[in-house]
Amino acid sequence: MLAGPLPGIYDPTGPGKLLFAFFAAMAETRAREHPGVDAGGAHTASRKGRNGGRPPVITADMLHTVLRRRALEESIEQIQPNLIIPTAKRKGRNPSVAGIYRTLAEHTKREAYPEAVKHAYTDFAVLQAGQLPAQ
Repeated sequence: MLAGPLPGIYDPTGPGKLLFAFFAAMAETRAREHPGVDAGGAHTASRKGRNGGRPPVITADMLHTVLRRRALEESIEQIQPNLIIPTAKRKGRNPSVAGIYRTLAEHTKREAYPEAVKHAYTDFAVLQAGQLPAQ
């Protein structure tokens, strides 16, 4: 109603208010009946392997470089100027120090619980096939 063929015709008083309330109730009912499906098609996109969001700034090669240099006891502040973002909007610039720390924290979590990561990937593959994961 708000973005379709009648934009700008919504009247917040009288019959317009009633019509808007009706459409809001219908949308809420649909959301309850079909959880995980939204108007933007995020559910469909995730089934096709597109999960949205920005691409990661720190690539696997960059992470490997950071880990190797951290093993040589270099600080993140020393490493950061030598890293160059290879793609996207910030191509050719350096990643932020905070971004490097976040990536290292995520890497540490993955390394600390490798069986949980493997289990999550298995469950995701089962869900993609349209089945329920085993408990």
